[in-house]
Amino acid sequence: MPDTTFSRSHVASMIDHTLLKPEASAADVQALVDEARELGVYAVCVSPSMLPLRAEGVAIATVVGFPSGKHHSLIKGAEARLAVEQGAREVDMVIDVGAAAAGDYNAVLADILTVREAIGFDVVLKVIIESAVLSDEAIVEVCRVAEKAGANFVKTSTGFHPAGGASEHAVRIMAETVGGRLGIKASGGIRTAEDAARMLEAGATRLGLSGSRAVLDGFPDRPSRIS
Repeated sequence: MPDTTFSRSHVASMIDHTLLKPEASAADVQALVDEARELGVYAVCVSPSMLPLRAEGVAIATVVGFPSGKHHSLIKGAEARLAVEQGAREVDMVIDVGAAAAGDYNAVLADILTVREAIGFDVVLKVIIESAVLSDEAIVEVCRVAEKAGANFVKTSTGFHPAGGASEHAVRIMAETVGGRLGIKASGGIRTAEDAARMLEAGATRLGLSGSRAVLDGFPDRPSRIS
């Protein structure tokens, strides 16, 4: 376990408290918002069909082209625009992972640009690259493309792909590539404080968690080593 100096409140301030299950109901989303306020997390992330959403004191994020990324770019743009009109201040879009894996980075660039242009520059745009599917070279290139397209974050995973979720290795490559110019969101399979600390040590600046309470319960109120 790496040496860490993360306190519970500091980690909470970097969490997108997430509920993207297909069976999620309005009551489930309200419970998510209530828990988010209790835990002091940064944002809630919900499916676009659950908007508009009242979540005072908590940022509202949503997903676009989720989870496959195989939506037409114009559909992604329209979905993102509608979500922003309904109150989302952060949009996590899934790229066409197949295009990235095939090395068609111009297609990935166009996809991201379409969404960025649809929502303007006042909304935070996170680009989900599905890092477990990509080679190290492809991760680097997609991160470069995301930066060129005006993204604010690159994000590891949807958490729904069978190839897996976030890894320290991918987060490190992403952090080295964007060099602090973009945020890094680690998401998918982060279930313990140890998992979270490893991602933060590797360079993550935001965490996408569905089990935020369990993760935060493993962090001390004051900075110390997690063992």
